Amino acid sequence: MADVLPLVEARLRTALGEPDARAAVTFLGTDRIEVLRFQQDDLVRYATLGMSAQPMSDPTAMIADSVKGPRAELVLSVRAGIADTDKVLRPLAVLAASPQVEGVIIAPGASLDVGEPLWPGAPFTSVLVAEPGGLVEDLELDAPADPVHFLPLLPMTPNEAAWKRVHGAQALQERWLTNGTDLRDPARKSVPLE
Repeated sequence: MADVLPLVEARLRTALGEPDARAAVTFLGTDRIEVLRFQQDDLVRYATLGMSAQPMSDPTAMIADSVKGPRAELVLSVRAGIADTDKVLRPLAVLAASPQVEGVIIAPGASLDVGEPLWPGAPFTSVLVAEPGGLVEDLELDAPADPVHFLPLLPMTPNEAAWKRVHGAQALQERWLTNGTDLRDPARKSVPLE
């Protein structure tokens, strides 16, 4: 099978334009993960590149399939100029490496926690994985490989993450919608959870 990453990067460039910065992180025993930064008007978008090189595999499977299985990259969008969000590169790379490191499958509705603020002073230590297909269209690959999904990440405060564990991802997203929460505001407060 052809190398997936050039196709993934081409899809990101088509959807988001030319990246104005990129950083690479390598963790012991994993493939290299890059994070590309795209500036679009008042938004900054960060997209991982490298997570989709191999399909995510079920940690209980005896043998990992090198072709079939879900593939994804992560995309985070925040408002520019409010916080030092460029420090999110390493936490994003950590999240993108987690399928290789921890053998997890990242899918919509999942919570991912980095255990520290996503950037200096951030009120968020975790993200909610949202449904793909809005900002960056799925990238179809030759059969039998699964398509690459571009999963949006929605930052969550610790209170929101705890509430989501009890009530579910859908309930939290409805709470955000009902309250008109600007999920791209890097300094936003927690949504009312009473």
